[in-house]
Amino acid sequence: MHFTTWIKIAAGAAAVAASVPAMADRTADAYPDKPIRIIVPYTPAGFNDAMARVFARKLQESWRQPVIVENKPGAGTIIGTEQGARAEPDGYTLVVVGFPLVANQFLYKKLPYDSVKDFAPVILGARSPNLLVVSATSSIRSVQDLVAEARRRPGKLNYATAGNGTSNHLTMEYFKSVAGIDLTQVPYKGSAPMVTDLLGGQVDVMFDNMPHVLPHVRAGKMRALGITGAKRSPLAPDLPTIAEQGYPGFEVAVWYGLAAPAKTPPAILDKLNRELNRILATDEVRKIFADQGVEPLGGSLEDFSAYFKEQSQRWSKVVHDAKVSLE
Repeated sequence: MHFTTWIKIAAGAAAVAASVPAMADRTADAYPDKPIRIIVPYTPAGFNDAMARVFARKLQESWRQPVIVENKPGAGTIIGTEQGARAEPDGYTLVVVGFPLVANQFLYKKLPYDSVKDFAPVILGARSPNLLVVSATSSIRSVQDLVAEARRRPGKLNYATAGNGTSNHLTMEYFKSVAGIDLTQVPYKGSAPMVTDLLGGQVDVMFDNMPHVLPHVRAGKMRALGITGAKRSPLAPDLPTIAEQGYPGFEVAVWYGLAAPAKTPPAILDKLNRELNRILATDEVRKIFADQGVEPLGGSLEDFSAYFKEQSQRWSKVVHDAKVSLE
């Protein structure tokens, strides 16, 4: 994988604009002069969809052009992501990207697109840590309890996932490797049935996105053992990180961004990035994100490229070490 490709694309936005300022200015000034679409490779639920709709509404207000959200779920995000990759690189098609764009390149032997070469970064919109949770009736009360019980009964504790290769599956594989424990996976078709069975005692433990489980923790139906962020969350300030419970450096975040087809004009990428950063800085949008348990980010094209490279290096190792593969 050529991890430098995104960085070159991002850096090229400034370089091309500087080398041909008149052309770049004309391209950016004319954009947008027709409707923009944002492809969401998920069903109309969850934060991926919510972020796209916030961005669509705000871009439409700013630029007085329709911005249409199209949900294209299926095949672990591959169907919608491929449509984004194959779209005309003119700035009028964007695609919501996240953890699967990184992970799928290592999980599948063959994809209908190249996660690096076929996309240009637009903005890293937000991220959210996972929570490590058990039922409120569980005897496990801490990360240390979980590790001790797993070592006492190797392979006997089970953990829920939303399927092979999903973020909660690979997060647990990552934790198993650093903690030196053996747990048995129980895959589900999404987060909702995972939550139901954890609450009912059919599974012992799981990692899941903060927006999915924090309400159950607050309601006293689940017990959170730790958070996968680099620091404690203001939404749960009393909950320690996994890192501070004996596993320094353990950090996982589910992230949400926008990308464009490769070869989208750098001046347009830059204009989109500037406007989306402005939107993310508003109090209204920051509150919308915070209410759903996610941290608004933003930053430059280069920032997104660097983050993508770091994530690729991390999850390449986890997938390889865990011997996870998908057809």
